[in-house]
Amino acid sequence: MKGDWVEIVIDAGEGTRTYEVKATRAGRRVEIASRRGVVEVSEVTRNGTPVRTARFMTSRILALVEHPVNDAGPEEHAPLRDAG
Repeated sequence: MKGDWVEIVIDAGEGTRTYEVKATRAGRRVEIASRRGVVEVSEVTRNGTPVRTARFMTSRILALVEHPVNDAGPEEHAPLRDAG
């Protein structure tokens, strides 16, 4: 769904690099697939046609975080409350 995005942090040897794949238009979504030591993150259309794809070696991935958009919208979050 538009607004969904995935953040991928990889080990680049001398440091880390962060990549983002976003669903940029209405009707598109982000899919993740893991095959033979490779993780593939794709933005796909309603009928499943990939628009853009990023591939990463599994051994280099430090973090893969999915950020789904909630039903209320991406800018509306539950208010934070002080525990003290």
